[in-house]
Amino acid sequence: MLRSIILTAAITTFVFAAAASDVVIKPGPTSPTSATSGQEMYRAYCSSCHGLDAKGNGPAAPAMKRMPTDLTTLTADNHGKFPELHVYATIQGDGNSPVHGSKDMPVWGGLFQGMSHGNTAEVQLRISNLVSYIKGLQTSK
Repeated sequence: MLRSIILTAAITTFVFAAAASDVVIKPGPTSPTSATSGQEMYRAYCSSCHGLDAKGNGPAAPAMKRMPTDLTTLTADNHGKFPELHVYATIQGDGNSPVHGSKDMPVWGGLFQGMSHGNTAEVQLRISNLVSYIKGLQTSK
């Protein structure tokens, strides 16, 4: 039952209805992905808000209260050091990010827990691989 609620709460498939400047997001089911592919998970779970290019310009971005973070400049914004623990904590749901965990964007750690049937090692693998993928997207400003 909990897994069903978690999966239903996921926002990975978006349908947009534009009326003037209003954008409406309708949640869809979470697609299963490989725990070993950070790129596959990024495309399935993150690109709707952060964009395929990870610059914070995904199709759901206009509906957000705050624009999603440009994930390509995390290293540059952190004095040349990729904030790996912060990114991990944000995805897990432990980070202090007003966007993650709101109705606009789910906390992926809980969703990954449901997908992994409570297998903590698989959840950690998912998040670690997603963090590694995001780390590989870094550019200089």
